Amino acid sequence: MTELGNLERISLRGVWATEDGHFTPWLAKADNIVVLGNAINLTLVVEDVEHFVGAYRADIICRNTSDESLVLVENQLTKSDHKHLGQILTYAAGTKAKTVIWIAEKFTDEHREAIDWLNNNTSDGVDFFGLEIELWSIDGSVPAPKFNVVSEPNEWLRSVSRAAKRISETSLTDTRDLYLRYWTQFQDLLERRQSPLSPGRKPRPDHCYAFKIGRSEFELRAILSARESKIGVDIRIHTEKAARYFNVLLNFRDEIEQEIGEEFDWEELPEQNASRIMLFSDQDPKDEAAWVLQQSWLIEKLEKMKEVFEPWIKSPSLDGQ
Repeated sequence: MTELGNLERISLRGVWATEDGHFTPWLAKADNIVVLGNAINLTLVVEDVEHFVGAYRADIICRNTSDESLVLVENQLTKSDHKHLGQILTYAAGTKAKTVIWIAEKFTDEHREAIDWLNNNTSDGVDFFGLEIELWSIDGSVPAPKFNVVSEPNEWLRSVSRAAKRISETSLTDTRDLYLRYWTQFQDLLERRQSPLSPGRKPRPDHCYAFKIGRSEFELRAILSARESKIGVDIRIHTEKAARYFNVLLNFRDEIEQEIGEEFDWEELPEQNASRIMLFSDQDPKDEAAWVLQQSWLIEKLEKMKEVFEPWIKSPSLDGQ
């Protein structure tokens, strides 16, 4: 029988006594900043450490090699607090960073919601990430760091480069312009109907519109495909645990589909650390006269999916408990 080691969590302060004197210099090393970048699918190069912003100093300034934009990294070896929330805003304004990464030992619900709010209400050209850092050892081995993303921009597609994501609204294609107008009307309809689906963000010229559903690794989405003349809904799981979560839900497929009254397509995407549970309809989003009927269909399916799937997603059984 194969023997397994014992996994032990290590105190951050036991390895890095201080943030500025120990953790920041460690993170600024080339190999370690790569580990951070991999957690959010960015390629980062350190530009400066303890960078002056007026009378203050930002921990690390990096450059995103995909578009040469500046990335601000602010470190905290304790639970998130208001002081560091104020610092990331001050430093972001002072450096004109396009990406802001706040690292903490643990994020409170209030600060995680604050990052979500910033992503939903600030310029499309600025993204905010909240990452928790852990240290783990196996049978007394050298501690290994692990970054866990607890908050990130909506519909952040790790497989898509930042340069492709930053398309100015002034140069929208006809299709993207259609998507923006479609989602604007869709959001208005949600609000008029007082739907339990919270809009959560301003409409964007994307092919999908996402809602929270129980866990940060899950998204409930409405989807448009002008090219295929289809609309649809799905639940997308995007995490290293996607396959496990997916298979737990798959075990209850018959029960879930019977309660919703629909048969879904269940798709694993192991190369993307993702999975999807989908339902599509042959309705053409280019037919503007049919938008209200289409959007009503989307809202009906989304509300039912939220009602049925969310208890499963929040259940401890999803983690094997």
